[in-house]
Amino acid sequence: MSTGGFDPQLGTAAGVSPGGLGKRAAARFIDWIIAGIVGGIVFWLLNKANVPDWVGILPGAGFGFLYFLVFEVTSGSTPGKKLLGLHVRGAGGGDKPNIKESAFRNAYMLLAIIPCVGPVLWFIGAIAIAVTVSSSPTKQGWHDQFAGGTQVVD
Repeated sequence: MSTGGFDPQLGTAAGVSPGGLGKRAAARFIDWIIAGIVGGIVFWLLNKANVPDWVGILPGAGFGFLYFLVFEVTSGSTPGKKLLGLHVRGAGGGDKPNIKESAFRNAYMLLAIIPCVGPVLWFIGAIAIAVTVSSSPTKQGWHDQFAGGTQVVD
């Protein structure tokens, strides 16, 4: 088998190693800081325009989702992942996820916009991702499986 080819038995591309949970969490943290700053600015501007808080938070939450979607689809890596040498591969070993795969992969983030219970549901989803990534030999979380088999690799 050639280096970099997809091995269906392993569920990962040959010649690459799955991105570990710690490195992925650190990359996600860096991305949350970046997305949070931009989302906070949008929220602040909307607040200054006297938009109710519950309305003002929606663009920020949506921005976080779009941030991950756009970077994954266009380059296969968010700034945090690039900084730490990680890359998101598409389902079936594709070089990067397509828009549907990335949207499915990051859909859990939209739970945060549900009033009252949304942040709790998002947190439960994030914990479930961490548990499934750490227990998977290919380091794929439930969100990667939901997206058809995307994978974060080193």
